Amino acid sequence: MISVLAALAVCALVAPAVIHWMGTRGFYVLALAPLGALIWVLTHWPAPESDRAVVETVRWVPSLEMDIVTRFDTLAAILSVLILGVGSLVLCYCAHYFDDARPRVAVFGGEMVAFAAAMFGLVISDNMLVLYVFWELTTVLSFMLVGFYGVRATARRSATQALLVTTFGGLAMLVGIIMLGERSGTYLLSEIIATPPTGVYVDIAIVLLLIGALSKSAIVPFHFWLPGAMAAPTPVSAYLHAAAMVKAGIYLIARLAPAFSVTVSWQVAVIGLGSLTMVLGGWRSLRELDLKLILAFGTVSQLGFMAVLVGIGDANVAMAGLTMLVAHALFKASLFMTVGIIDHATGTRDVRKLARLGHRLPVLAVTAAIAGASMAGIPFTLGFVGKETAFASVWDTGALSSWQAHTVDIVLLVGSVLTCAYTLRFLWGAFGRKVRHKPSPAVAKLHPPSWAFYISPVVLAVAGAAAGLLSPQIGSLFEPYAETLDSYGHKIEHLALWHGFGLPVVFSIIVVVGGVIVFFGVRRVRDRVFGSPPLLNADRIYDAALRSADTISLLLTRNTQRGSLPVTQGVILCTAILFPTIVLFVGARDQLNIDYTNSPVQIVIGGIMVASAIAAVILRNRLAATLVVGITGYGCGMLFALYGAPDLALTQFLVETLTLVIFVLVLRKLPAEPEKRHATGFKPLRALIGIAFGASLVVIGLFAASARSTEPLHVDLAEAAYEFGHGANAVNVLLVDIRAWDTLGEVSVLIAAATGVASMVFRNRRFGAAPRVADAARLQAGIGGGDTNGDDDDDPIPPDRTTWLLGSGLRDPRHRSMVLEATTRLLFPTMVVLSIYFFYAGHNAPGGGFAGGLTMGLALVLRYLAGGRYELGEALPIEPGRILGAGLAVSGITAVVSLFLGAPALSSAVFEITVPVLGDIKLVTALFFDLGIYLIVVGLVLDVLRSLGARLDVETTIARDAERVVSARSLPLKTADTSGKEQVAR
Repeated sequence: MISVLAALAVCALVAPAVIHWMGTRGFYVLALAPLGALIWVLTHWPAPESDRAVVETVRWVPSLEMDIVTRFDTLAAILSVLILGVGSLVLCYCAHYFDDARPRVAVFGGEMVAFAAAMFGLVISDNMLVLYVFWELTTVLSFMLVGFYGVRATARRSATQALLVTTFGGLAMLVGIIMLGERSGTYLLSEIIATPPTGVYVDIAIVLLLIGALSKSAIVPFHFWLPGAMAAPTPVSAYLHAAAMVKAGIYLIARLAPAFSVTVSWQVAVIGLGSLTMVLGGWRSLRELDLKLILAFGTVSQLGFMAVLVGIGDANVAMAGLTMLVAHALFKASLFMTVGIIDHATGTRDVRKLARLGHRLPVLAVTAAIAGASMAGIPFTLGFVGKETAFASVWDTGALSSWQAHTVDIVLLVGSVLTCAYTLRFLWGAFGRKVRHKPSPAVAKLHPPSWAFYISPVVLAVAGAAAGLLSPQIGSLFEPYAETLDSYGHKIEHLALWHGFGLPVVFSIIVVVGGVIVFFGVRRVRDRVFGSPPLLNADRIYDAALRSADTISLLLTRNTQRGSLPVTQGVILCTAILFPTIVLFVGARDQLNIDYTNSPVQIVIGGIMVASAIAAVILRNRLAATLVVGITGYGCGMLFALYGAPDLALTQFLVETLTLVIFVLVLRKLPAEPEKRHATGFKPLRALIGIAFGASLVVIGLFAASARSTEPLHVDLAEAAYEFGHGANAVNVLLVDIRAWDTLGEVSVLIAAATGVASMVFRNRRFGAAPRVADAARLQAGIGGGDTNGDDDDDPIPPDRTTWLLGSGLRDPRHRSMVLEATTRLLFPTMVVLSIYFFYAGHNAPGGGFAGGLTMGLALVLRYLAGGRYELGEALPIEPGRILGAGLAVSGITAVVSLFLGAPALSSAVFEITVPVLGDIKLVTALFFDLGIYLIVVGLVLDVLRSLGARLDVETTIARDAERVVSARSLPLKTADTSGKEQVAR
């Protein structure tokens, strides 16, 4: 099963290329994918015994119950036949529906195959969490397929509407899945159904699950999205809205019915709303003038019918439900395809513009008549067998009380009368003469479709009729599922075309006669009955709900996001203070256990940190405030070291130092103190919020530490790090193995941050390495265009003289420090070696790629501060973006390498090699992941120095030279005296 699913997914990926290569005829090739899967289903049909279902399991995140478990039983097999069989015919139909193979059509082919794969995965999933993944995949793919004509406002609105409604139901369903799984102790549907849990908690979970099912199957009050989805191309309607997507909710109801159909909430939601949906959808279809909308509301009606039948929980009623499930897929897909041919040939679907079409397209008319007969429940069709079985079994069911069963059966009778009426309206509206002696203009100008265009609807219509004749054989395939339900003392009735005279026959006669009477009656009083819009319209309610949501959103935003940073921060901080504090003191709490005597040194360090924080608030000098803020960071690092975390302390010190440098790079371009007009003065409310926020963090942290009831994780962490991560440094193993996915995400954020900083500073010409001394030399000689970044400089190259750093020779002598240059010349190699040591030793000692990268970054900072922007280019003449990209590539490739070495993705795999001289070497793949982090941190620091350092230096030089030019132009031109001591240029 999993192989079939994977094959369908691969076919979906290559489908656009097939359409690009072969044109629309490539849809025939794509049809082979679901056809091949259908052959597998038919050749692996599950055994009749309920315990003989085929089960496959793929172990994946067992601690989260995320094993991929598939279960192929009778119900899954029936749905699979519909999904794959109808899907194959719809793809064949697409070969003639689309006139060209433009790129959107090619993507459409891939989306259709992907939808077939998602639906197949949905019906075979036994794990509810995996089922939910496929459930949401169908939602997303439906959004893309319904919005095929994205340039049309109606298509965009319909796609969005379907997405919002079904996503809302899906989110409710996810909550229900989690509640049911946690209460049951398992997420496997088969186990939950075998031993269903009980209680109010479970009832709530089932209601949430049903919200997802009802929204997906367009049951009232979620029915309105399905008619709106008719803006999609006809193949989408014929597949998603007849045989596939809308059946997902019916499938889920059928799957859960054996365990939960006896609850009151279930009966109200499924039977009550299903009955209402059948009547309401049938009545609405009688007022529509668009052929697709007639079928759409008819689909809503039939979905309500099927929900009632599979949701009652009676074995015989379930037989009727499965029969209608199959019959509906056959006749409704055929009828939708018929409408597509009509639209393709005449350019309209309006029944008022179609007359005598049956004379021009007799084959199509006969096809529609056969499919319509099954929809109306005319004898000798599968639809007739399903309706008769439903009338008989519902009347006598033991799942409901006598009056409930009779009431439901009468409602189904009324709905079936409406079904017959709108079937006649569809056939008459599409093919009728309508008292015309000649075809309507649209029909007169039609271009006859090719014979191949008829194949898919004809096959489905004939299959619906033939299935009626073969109903005993088909019924034997349904019975294994029916046996999972309670028969309430009745023997399971076999499907048959004729069970003798009785109540079903009377009901069938009423359906046909009543349908004809309603059809002709509505024709006579149509203008009076349907002249005004309905009092309650779900579409208008949906629009009103969206407008209300927008209004509330604007109101909330207007009162919370006022454009003031202090107000916004105040709202966020107040929320962060009040909610956790209220929950803390309302809920259960343990006694605080604070040990002040553990280490008196921490009190001293804490006092210094508090004093520094207060000083940062009081000081007006920006640089001084930044320095005292840095003291708090260094104090935190000392606390880490004090409590035996040298790795964290080292990282904290390095990060704090680098942060201070970056602050200084930015602050050097700002005034030393803010202007008096920007002074805020003392703000008691802000001070109170700040103190309360800090106090709440401390209190919550203390209570959290005191609430520990089990042995701390760190007790076993060191041993686990060595056993599974093959490293003695538990912190580094956590970063590069246990939570390597988090680390990969975090370094990706660092790359985004570096790119954002450089983009804001450079604005254009983003890429390039830092300038080098040779660039300045070429510029001075007039043989180059300056450095590679547009960092043009007109600083004169001084005479040759001995310098400690090559780039410092180009700096203004006033800004040079020979002591700093000499010190840098000595320290830089040492820091580079130290960074490499931290990198290599980090897996077993304090350090790692992050600490090593920070150390190398600080070495680059030292070179820049001592020698200027040209020295930065001499230190590392590589474009920072390349270093960042290389680091990300190395980290990402490590995940794949681990898989090839037999370890999970981004986990440590060990391999040993023997090299000359060194002998045996044991390497861990986490080392290469750490190398990627090292490169990313170095690239980040280099990019920041290049952006906030070298680039701002250039802009300062340009501004200074501009001031000189302006000053020179404001003075009279002077000529040097005869001694040539002075000359002022213009």
